[in-house]
Amino acid sequence: MSESVIWDVKNEKVRELIKEGKRLDGRKADEYRPIEIQLGISENAEGSAIAKIGKSQVVAGVKLMPGTPYPDSPGEGTISVGIELLQMASPSFESGPPKAEAIELSRVVDRGIRESKCIDFKDLCIREGELVWIAFIDMYALNHDGNLFDTASIAALAALAHTKIPKLDGDKIVKGEYSGKLKLARKPLLCTFAKIGNNVVLDPGLAEEHALDARFSVATTEDGYLSAFQKGGGAGGFTKQEISDSIDIAMKNAKEIRKKHFG
Repeated sequence: MSESVIWDVKNEKVRELIKEGKRLDGRKADEYRPIEIQLGISENAEGSAIAKIGKSQVVAGVKLMPGTPYPDSPGEGTISVGIELLQMASPSFESGPPKAEAIELSRVVDRGIRESKCIDFKDLCIREGELVWIAFIDMYALNHDGNLFDTASIAALAALAHTKIPKLDGDKIVKGEYSGKLKLARKPLLCTFAKIGNNVVLDPGLAEEHALDARFSVATTEDGYLSAFQKGGGAGGFTKQEISDSIDIAMKNAKEIRKKHFG
């Protein structure tokens, strides 16, 4: 039996269950799979973490490097977010330049962090107009079993929350020495939903992603700020009420994730 036929059968099963208010793994519509975070997995990064949602896994590392500020923001550093979808993570991932899926994923995670003002870029200024810190947030998908958006978001935030700022001797980094921790004003987290038929479910697994009509992700902070929206995954859409309900569910679940995993 070909892979496409197998997925057609699974898609039909997913849709039948969703109509009955059920899911393949028995979860409720607004329930996440188990979440795990492992910190400090890289000795060479200033901050690092592996995040797991169910069987999906993403590793994130933060590297702070001195660089030249942008001309329009001479007193501010910045971030750069990227993700590589490793072939080992899924048969559908290919080697080579970043594909649309990876670009979308990195941009949404970037937006959630950047627009939340999680990091005060002024704190990353070393010498105004001359030298600033650039935080490179590099991520790698280790296993894809659905919802890499939220998995990557958790991995990136966990790595940032434990990032140390290197000590400088002049303009050069002193290896193994640090001047303090990176300050986070907020803790933004993505929550992703799948529209399947007339139903909306949180944290779609891989089979649900294959069956979805549309996808919606929203990044929220602990003080109720919405820092990113992203709709994708298909030609289907969400009603205003579904979007409103999804935001409420995202707020509730993100609060629980922060309490359990981010203190």
